[in-house]
Amino acid sequence: MSQDANIDDVQEPINSAPPEVRRIIERVWKLEKGRLDKKINSHINDNILDIIKEEVR
Repeated sequence: MSQDANIDDVQEPINSAPPEVRRIIERVWKLEKGRLDKKINSHINDNILDIIKEEVR
């Protein structure tokens, strides 16, 4: 199996998700990326919960 096929398999659920789910995934990804860039080790569960609540409204 090629590397491109593996990436497509991983991205398929994201690509086929409803728009609000895709926004949640993108926002959580950006939040986590920012934390990793700044080497912040705090918990982000509350932040993720806030993102989900905002998108579900």
